[in-house]
Amino acid sequence: MGITIQYCGCRKLIGARFYSIPLTSNNHNTTRTTLAGSPRDSVGHGTHTASTAAGAHVANASYFGLARGTARGGSPSSRIASYKACSEDGCSGSAILQAMDDAIADGVDIISISIGMSSLFQSDYLNDPIAIGAFHAEQMGVMVICSAGNDGPDPSTVVNTAPWIFTVGASSIDRDFQSTVLLGNGKTIKGSAISLSNLSSSMTYPIAFGKDIAAKFAPVSEARTC
Repeated sequence: MGITIQYCGCRKLIGARFYSIPLTSNNHNTTRTTLAGSPRDSVGHGTHTASTAAGAHVANASYFGLARGTARGGSPSSRIASYKACSEDGCSGSAILQAMDDAIADGVDIISISIGMSSLFQSDYLNDPIAIGAFHAEQMGVMVICSAGNDGPDPSTVVNTAPWIFTVGASSIDRDFQSTVLLGNGKTIKGSAISLSNLSSSMTYPIAFGKDIAAKFAPVSEARTC
């Protein structure tokens, strides 16, 4: 579905569509269909990934004052057309495939997808809607760029592995967020961390193992690496 906008002063977002999203319940016996309602981003993921791909220059950007500078996407002069194929409850293969076909028909040059289906689908491209849609796009001269997933670095966790997809994984940055720890014997240890705490520099605090002071609801496996 498209949307009619009476006025828009934006020169970046030039198209937007949203879709009915059929989702199967956990018992796999019932299917319900939800309508996204509008192409507006309700959780922030689409906005984040779109700005990474084609965000315009933003001066004086920072993370609570850290790494202050000019932020921009990979192709800041590009225009964006948004296709909302997911809801807060998840994504459906049929909606993703319809969105990709619509993007091709709309004449986009590149399709960027930061969605990864289960790696169980990766060995069978005929059951992977992203692989199918990407093949349609490549046949029409449209490059498809997809994320490699968030489940590494274990083996067989990369997604979107069809040979006609340009698959992109995480990379490093040219910034070093340094943090120092002053020990009781006067020795200073330098490390890398982002800390926004208001701990007093005149106080002495005990060294603690991360898992013993994990934040509420934080996985112990992650806290122990802090």
